[in-house]
Amino acid sequence: MEPLALTGRRVAILGGTSGIGLATAQTAASLGAEVVIVGSRRETVDKALTTLPTTATGHAADLTDEPTIGAVIDTIGTIDHLAYTAGEPLTLVPLPDLDRATAASFFALRYFGALATVRAAAPHLRDGGSVTLTTGTATDRPAPGWTLGASLCGAMDALTRALAVELAPRLRVNAVKPGVIRSPMWSAPEAFYEQNAATVPLRRVGEVNDVARAFVYCMTQPFATGTIIPVDGGALLA
Repeated sequence: MEPLALTGRRVAILGGTSGIGLATAQTAASLGAEVVIVGSRRETVDKALTTLPTTATGHAADLTDEPTIGAVIDTIGTIDHLAYTAGEPLTLVPLPDLDRATAASFFALRYFGALATVRAAAPHLRDGGSVTLTTGTATDRPAPGWTLGASLCGAMDALTRALAVELAPRLRVNAVKPGVIRSPMWSAPEAFYEQNAATVPLRRVGEVNDVARAFVYCMTQPFATGTIIPVDGGALLA
């Protein structure tokens, strides 16, 4: 990645107010990008903006509502790169508790929100731009209680590849596949992270900045599309 590879580029990050999304916004801004973040609440958007350059802007929007998504994308306008990192805190759903309504609510933000965002944003993305989505390692290494999470991640993998074909050659579409990352998304005690670190080859837990580097790589790598990048400390090898 060349220094200041994003200078003069506009980068929109939906879910960019905390955790991986905010780290991605900060990393992109440090490389010269003009960053636009979108979050669910105005107060969290304003708080996140205090950690970004004054050129950054932000919007609050319900990313489960397609008309709202379209409106906020139209307000943002022309962009070079789009990252979708929005998601609710992760919870295990045992099979006895897994009904259709629970599944639908789980997919609403992470899958249908992402799909609606890409659909709305594609006309606003400059030629040669990129979309980077978020998936997860649960689809490759599911555990008890992860039926829904694994299914969602598998759907995101498939969506990434399908969009890469559909939007080529004008746009590139890739995804980042985090493992266990120390972030507000997990809301886990330190003992959980320590136990996970002991099971992966790199013997440490992932940090949000580790994942942010992968998002920025997807933006700046001009010959990658349909690629899904694991950032998991080697967990898929363990």
